[in-house]
Amino acid sequence: MKEQVVADRQPVAQDARPVSATPHAPLAPALVWLMAITCGLVVANIYYNQPLLAEIGRTFQLSESEVSLVATITQVGYTLGLLFVVPLGDKRERKSLILALILAAALCMAGAASAPSFVVLAAASLCIGIFSAVPQLLMPMAASLASDEERGRVVGKVMSGLLIGVLLSRTISGYVGAHFGWRTMFWAGAAVMVLLTGILARMLPRNQPNFQGSYGGLLKSLVTLTRDLPVLRRSALVGACMFAGFSAFWTTLVFFLESDTYRYGSDVAGLFGLIGASGAFAASFAGKSADRKGPDFGINLGILMFVGAYVLLAFGGHYLVGLVLAVIILDVGQQMTHISNQARIFSLLPEARSRLNTVYMTAAFLGASLGSLSGAWAWTHFHWPGVCGVGLAFGGMAYLLNRFYARAALTQAPAL
Repeated sequence: MKEQVVADRQPVAQDARPVSATPHAPLAPALVWLMAITCGLVVANIYYNQPLLAEIGRTFQLSESEVSLVATITQVGYTLGLLFVVPLGDKRERKSLILALILAAALCMAGAASAPSFVVLAAASLCIGIFSAVPQLLMPMAASLASDEERGRVVGKVMSGLLIGVLLSRTISGYVGAHFGWRTMFWAGAAVMVLLTGILARMLPRNQPNFQGSYGGLLKSLVTLTRDLPVLRRSALVGACMFAGFSAFWTTLVFFLESDTYRYGSDVAGLFGLIGASGAFAASFAGKSADRKGPDFGINLGILMFVGAYVLLAFGGHYLVGLVLAVIILDVGQQMTHISNQARIFSLLPEARSRLNTVYMTAAFLGASLGSLSGAWAWTHFHWPGVCGVGLAFGGMAYLLNRFYARAALTQAPAL
């Protein structure tokens, strides 16, 4: 608690400080659900490729390590969108910005579907990631419209939609890829984005922030916020480690399932996304626990579950029951940590929530990109034991950072 007070009262440079946002009416339940569904549909764009990697590799005659770059490049693009696009949510009218991004994502999905070469697919995947950062504009928007007493619950509900999109996208794309080809999945994703744009144009309210500085000042304030808020740095580092371990698992799962251990296809790999959708239910619980017990409770519990899941994967992953149980525990642990981290940072500076989310999510997806690369490397050289070792290493780092960085940040903070 003392750490958060210190973080809240540390100065932010005057040229980077926005004016207070205009108060909004309370969020209607229908609007919360619209935001949740939008988050799920848009974020699915960056995960469709994971169960399809083996089929994409066969199309372009690539090795497993080479085709894994599609997942990594998409996550790198998402990170670039977080860093350079999401901060605009504190400056530009959010509805028009969101609509423009979704339409651009639709064009990029169509480009991936018709890609004649791997280079074109990689370029389209990078752009898909950039323009699919919409959920990270909607998340702080929902947090700003909710009251302090219900912010965790609202963020958890919107995040539930995002998580269902992340996990079910793998299920859907695995099935479509196995029966209709991977290009069909990208065409379908493009059509969904066009339809979603029409719905949001009619139903999403306009939302105008009041930041008065330049775009350069907006980006500069990201450094200022990171420097001045130790709670933000702590959450960003923990989130990066957790997303790295999470991404290492999901990037390599399709190779593990297609190996001699199981001999399953991409459709079965996609079904594991449906199993992992249990993490979406944890989002609501994590949001409520953050309101009642504080975010540290959910973060600590989530990390312990995450590490326990990787122990189970290491010793029981070659048995279907063990693999299924570990996927459930891994997803629940990841989402509890993630939601609790966001509840913690959104309480810091209400007028800068888009930029706070930018710092946190940029770190998280840099971690995810590193996790994809590390997981692919570990699979190539050490197969499943190597992947489990990578996941345990990242989970262990998250635990140590969450436990000891708080003390270091509090010691280094200026006296009140």
